Amino acid sequence: MRLGYKLAAEAFGPAELVRQAVRAEEVGFDFVEISDHFHPWLDVQGHSPYAWSVLGAIAARTTTLGLATGVTCPSVRYHPAIIAQAAATLAILSGGRFTLGVGSGERLNEHVVGQGFGSVRERHERLREALDIINLLWRGGYQSYPGRYLQLEDARVFDLPDTLPAIAVAAGGPAAAELAATHGSGLFATEPRADLVSTFTEKGGSGPKYAEVPVAWAPTEEAAVKEAHRTTRWAVTGWKVMAELPNPVNFEAASATVTEDDVRSLVTAGPDPARYLARIREYTAAGYDHVVLMNAGPDPDGFLDFAGKELIGR
Repeated sequence: MRLGYKLAAEAFGPAELVRQAVRAEEVGFDFVEISDHFHPWLDVQGHSPYAWSVLGAIAARTTTLGLATGVTCPSVRYHPAIIAQAAATLAILSGGRFTLGVGSGERLNEHVVGQGFGSVRERHERLREALDIINLLWRGGYQSYPGRYLQLEDARVFDLPDTLPAIAVAAGGPAAAELAATHGSGLFATEPRADLVSTFTEKGGSGPKYAEVPVAWAPTEEAAVKEAHRTTRWAVTGWKVMAELPNPVNFEAASATVTEDDVRSLVTAGPDPARYLARIREYTAAGYDHVVLMNAGPDPDGFLDFAGKELIGR
């Protein structure tokens, strides 16, 4: 099992994210994963740097740390040809340490280019076509693709790594888990759902299985929950809301009635390592082998110290 640290690009600027990644390597994390947003969820978070530039800087400042997007939507704001090129370049610069995490996106980030954000079915079809294009381009040579939603015309990625990155596809249900097996080479989830892992493996998937675990470290549980409520209460609304709202102000409104007790039920909060270890084991028991800790507490350095001393060795 490999343990990862989530770089919250909605909550910190680019230089701070690079600093946190370097510290994550120093304390013993195996990899970092970064959100790829255009907007933060809430204005109070206050940031949203370009994830790919941050990853390039991290690759240059670290030596063993794995890198991953968590996750990129390669089908609206980005064309998949650009992501195929970017991921190939990052894989080379990092010495093969990069995993491309992809998903069907959220309106919060994708609407900004004025191309709309279609139905759930359309988003999944666009993701399928995007994966077709990325895989085509990674074969080498000039490629074209006449999709319903996405097209590729006579394009070639000239710099390809010797070993291609894994593509971990975000799945919230069996159809997406099957897509991860047939069009990707890894699985990405946000819940300890064994059914997603079993669908992935039954359909032929054999790559890494990533899962995010929401936590909030502080010297007291009360302080941890208070900060998580301030910055991360949007997560309580669920994916039906999180995928559809267009701007931080909408998430402010949608989460206005979320209480600290609601947040307490979502995150593992406070200073007790036993609770964190028990939560991690829920995910490993479900079959995930890359577990990512998403800290919503007020002190990232305190959390990194805590993880290095109390969690990673155990």
